[in-house]
Amino acid sequence: MTLMQKVYWLIASVGNIAAIYWLTQAPSSLTIGLLIFTTLYSFVGFYDLFIGHRNLNRLYPVVAYIRYFLESFRVEIQQYFIANDTEENPFNREERSLVYQRAKNIRDTIAFGTQRNLLAENYLSLWHSLAPKKVTEDAKYIDIGGPDCKQPYRASLLNISAMSFGSLSSNAIEAMNLGAKKAGCYHNTGEGGVSPYHLKHGGDIVWQIGTGLFGCRDLAGNFNAELFTKTAQLSNIKMIEIKLSQGAKPAHGGMLPKAKITEEIANIRQIPMTEDCISPATNPMCETPIDLLNFVQQLRELSGGKPVGFKLCLGNPAEFLSLCKAMLESGITPDFITIDGAEGGTGAAPVEFSNRLGMMCLEAVYLVHNALVGAGLRDKIRIIASGKTASSFDVLTKIAVGADLVNAARTMMMAIGCVQSRHCDSNLCPTGIATQDPVRAKAINVTHKSDRVNNFHHNTLKNFYELVGSIGLDSPAQLKPNMIKRRTSNGLLMPVSTLVPALASNDLINAGNDKTAQLTQPWQDWWTHSNADSFYVPDQLAAHTSVIKIKTEAL
Repeated sequence: MTLMQKVYWLIASVGNIAAIYWLTQAPSSLTIGLLIFTTLYSFVGFYDLFIGHRNLNRLYPVVAYIRYFLESFRVEIQQYFIANDTEENPFNREERSLVYQRAKNIRDTIAFGTQRNLLAENYLSLWHSLAPKKVTEDAKYIDIGGPDCKQPYRASLLNISAMSFGSLSSNAIEAMNLGAKKAGCYHNTGEGGVSPYHLKHGGDIVWQIGTGLFGCRDLAGNFNAELFTKTAQLSNIKMIEIKLSQGAKPAHGGMLPKAKITEEIANIRQIPMTEDCISPATNPMCETPIDLLNFVQQLRELSGGKPVGFKLCLGNPAEFLSLCKAMLESGITPDFITIDGAEGGTGAAPVEFSNRLGMMCLEAVYLVHNALVGAGLRDKIRIIASGKTASSFDVLTKIAVGADLVNAARTMMMAIGCVQSRHCDSNLCPTGIATQDPVRAKAINVTHKSDRVNNFHHNTLKNFYELVGSIGLDSPAQLKPNMIKRRTSNGLLMPVSTLVPALASNDLINAGNDKTAQLTQPWQDWWTHSNADSFYVPDQLAAHTSVIKIKTEAL
């Protein structure tokens, strides 16, 4: 018998006997309370010892519940009282505070110097210019639309990334969309489809078509062109994005727990309410590179010529080069490609997928940009960088390595009140954002929080333009990968692009036409093993993918 078991029997026996004795001798509210306490204590302990299944409770009856109580708010205790300003993940306190300050339009400066270790390995920084410039107004927007696009879209450099109604509450979606309208940026619907809350305030919408085809499918889950056309031609819908994969759970379908599925969501998505909504890992319309491009062309025609692109988290670079070969062979190009990073977030993901799969945003954008340059396609396709974006420096680094514009999701949630409680998958979000509980959702004041979105967008871009000017540029388009410096293990500063060589225009095409031409490694291996008819890459290429070691600070 353990010590705590002996203590239990002692308290239960002596306590009950003493309480009964005092009750018979001098009954009072105190003795009645003591008897109730010892009786409950005895029953709970008896259950723990002889009926319960928890090892801890059997060895430490009753007192083990103290452990479970303390564990229930461990995250909050660590966040508020233990962790310093720079050590939490995925967003540390410094990053969260910056978002809150900019969203509230209050002072966002720091005092007494940086808390960062500027000599830490992989620390990213910039070299400033002694002749700063001012970014021109024309450079603050990007036109999206390739040669086959009839309705090009003029986009802000910072936009609201994919977050579905279902994952987020109706009030959260409304606040985001109204904020997007005020800020002059777009709002991506996420794979959950277009809901009434996305359309209510008239903000620009990018409709994401996920692997579950929500909003444009029949009851059997097949693509329904008529339903798609009806929604895609709405004036609010500015672009269409086909989702292949996302950074937080690449090669895994979207997942909405049944606890968050309401009748309204079930009707919008055309799914049952009795089970978790799990999208397939592969988009049924995009099983090969040619299939994907044909689907891009079909959606562009059905939407009336609006920009159509796709979103993916990059894995094996050879698979993306297969897409490049398919573009060259078919003559079909997307208007944009959204690159998500492995550091991205989601409401629910398998731990192993979130921790161990996918390429980070900076390295993925760098490779995709160079692949499109080498294939002679870069001038036709815009690159949108997703992943983790909290500060103006995050925006700058993504554009410097090859992106044209940037999406942000979790920091937009913070702008409307998210406190990083990490209860997104439980329907118990303490701020009413990532929940379908109508009582919790009412905590969000749509008008007030939309102003916060607008403020965060404006202030982040304002500081971004100042950063661009500080390095002697008057346009973000002039940013280059070698302007971002990475601290190496021996203390030197090196450009982030040093490990994988950049490609010149048409390098891949020239290598394909001239069999004697040799690309630099690892591009030669990736290009050789890519195939326009399939995403499959032979096993022998696995060894060559290990050269991708562009170490970047987690953004």
